Amino acid sequence: MKYFKLLTMAALAMLLTGCAQKQQTDTKEPITKPQITLKGDRLTPEALWAMGRIGSVKADIETGLIAYTVSYYSVEENRSSSWIRICNPFPLNPTSNSDSGLTSNSVSDLEVIDEFVGVEPAWFGNSGCLAYLKGGKLYLRRDKEEVEVQGTEDVEGFLLSPMRDKVVLIKQVKTVQSTADTYPDLPLATGHFHDDLMYKHWDQWVESAPQPFLCDLQLEYYGEGERIKSAKLGESVNLLEGTPYECPMLPFGGVEQLAWSPDNKTIAYTCRKKTGLDYAISTNSDIYLYDLATREHHNITEGNGGYDTNPAFSPDGTKLAWLSMERDGYESDQNRLMVMNLATGEKTFLSKAFDCNVDEFAWMDDMSLVFSGVWHATAQLYHIALDGTLNVLTEGQYDHVLGDICDNRIYLLRHSMLEANEVFVLETGRSDKGELQNKSFAQLTYENKNIYDQLAYATVVPRWQRTTDGKQMLTWIILPPHFDPNKKYPTLLYCEGGPQSPVSQFWSFRWNFSIMAAHDYIIVAPNRRGLPGFGLAWNEQISGDYGGQCMKDYFTAIDEACDNLPYIDRDRLGCVGASFGGYSVYWIAGHHDGRFKAFIAHDGIFNLEMQYLETEEKWFANWDMGGAYWDKSNKIAQRTFANSPHRFVDKWDTPILCIHGEKDYRILANQAMAAFDAAKMRGVEAELLIFPDENHWVLKPQNGILWQRRFYHWLHRWIGGIDE
Repeated sequence: MKYFKLLTMAALAMLLTGCAQKQQTDTKEPITKPQITLKGDRLTPEALWAMGRIGSVKADIETGLIAYTVSYYSVEENRSSSWIRICNPFPLNPTSNSDSGLTSNSVSDLEVIDEFVGVEPAWFGNSGCLAYLKGGKLYLRRDKEEVEVQGTEDVEGFLLSPMRDKVVLIKQVKTVQSTADTYPDLPLATGHFHDDLMYKHWDQWVESAPQPFLCDLQLEYYGEGERIKSAKLGESVNLLEGTPYECPMLPFGGVEQLAWSPDNKTIAYTCRKKTGLDYAISTNSDIYLYDLATREHHNITEGNGGYDTNPAFSPDGTKLAWLSMERDGYESDQNRLMVMNLATGEKTFLSKAFDCNVDEFAWMDDMSLVFSGVWHATAQLYHIALDGTLNVLTEGQYDHVLGDICDNRIYLLRHSMLEANEVFVLETGRSDKGELQNKSFAQLTYENKNIYDQLAYATVVPRWQRTTDGKQMLTWIILPPHFDPNKKYPTLLYCEGGPQSPVSQFWSFRWNFSIMAAHDYIIVAPNRRGLPGFGLAWNEQISGDYGGQCMKDYFTAIDEACDNLPYIDRDRLGCVGASFGGYSVYWIAGHHDGRFKAFIAHDGIFNLEMQYLETEEKWFANWDMGGAYWDKSNKIAQRTFANSPHRFVDKWDTPILCIHGEKDYRILANQAMAAFDAAKMRGVEAELLIFPDENHWVLKPQNGILWQRRFYHWLHRWIGGIDE
């Protein structure tokens, strides 16, 4: 996977919340919604961590109820709890909104029918029965009665069968012999040894793999009613028994990578059946169909070179849709929506008319689907018929995340650079021509209204800029609260990660533009070369050209803004970014010709030659860097490594803050340490912030607060703005 990537709804949710949600396994009291009163009207780190973080929404076709998840954090206790809320969203009281043509719900909040701690909710199709995980165990709940499914332990995900008689459980299976297994007389030895690649992944040493277990689900009811008296597991079969393969695939895959057929007879699943070096250099995963009767596995995507993920059967079971990338080793290839006729085997590249990535999708009916995708720096929902007819369902300066579809209603999450996720419902109808249309649009939740009501908002303005090669680039300009055009403001150039992740209307609980603006900074956030949402050619140009056009685009963004926006103080410019954005900061530090007065790089690549060998997913390094640095005949690779930031340290002359997590196995922490050491040895003012217990992100509340405080302290020191 790319260093900073959005693939599925699950991955997106992790990015938006700034954390990977963990199941609550301790016995402490669950964290409830914090109450906070701001001293002023500007967003603070403490207010960010007091916000509820909505992660998913599911609708029950039988009752019309919805279940959504929200997580709360305690900075004092340095932990979180995830809650599930069951609500009846109807009837709504919509009011017209003449500006957008949509409607909005006028009520202040949803009536909560039930609320409890848990994750991964899924409707059980049993008159309002909900299944969910808590402490690694599976529970069923109806009318506030909770039943534990006996025999479930250490479950990481689940998928219920349509007939409610079976369940797929995702559990870790040991795949690597431990040191104690080999040397039982050394039980306290901490060393571990390896003889192949992929010995580490994301933030862990690889010792096990997630695998799917097909289990019978035995339910006992009270009398003839729907109330469940007891539940337990029956016979269990590991679909990948005796193999080291992953399903779902690490590090971000979830149960969206598996699907039940409507007739209860087949399971579709995603798997990359490779190990070691083969795994490390290939993105070639496939979709397999598992026949419950014969226990046979059939590969339906054999021959396609890249990722095939996230299968979903049509409601009538005659077709299968999935996401597919064409080229092996290219993890940022176009993510295509494919559909297969299961009777004939015919495959169709359905989303061909959409010149960008499909992020997540769901069947609307047997003849059409709904998907989300980024175009021109916003994520919208689209409806596509099996004949390829495409129309957009949402609009505005927002990112929309598909949640669930129930009859003619589409439930989704919406966020922007100004507000975090809330749950919305889109009611659809058909036009005279039969096209699916947006009939009404209503907000269902107001999770953080109490905080927003205390805030003065930033302003987000799109700006098109002409690049050095004559193209048009969309750059977001974010202005501080209480903006005064007659003043001069310190300004930050934001460098995106990925490198192929969009600068859309994303909300982050760390790289948050609203809190940057609240510290009295203007932010210049360009959709530079290599970002999706502007066509394939724009997206792919960055591969093999790290120090080329994308860097020219950065300079275009900040120079054009300084030349044309009189309220930007060009004598107080900062440059910040993470992952590939961190690489960008390190590179710009050696090429900026005095533009900037402060730099901040988080989890960035400083030495490309070391990164080529240190990162665990070699396919990324091979594709994006062009090949190995020792291949002197490879001109693309040689150009890449010639643009390694460490080669330009002799030109560093500007204060720099280097941040990294020591559990980041994608980009190792020695990259930041080396950059910091180089700066100090050059006599450049520098600070190093290391998190021994964090990975590529900063997940723990107190670490998150520390990150924010050092970030703004550093900027305040060198370019002004508001310090904590």
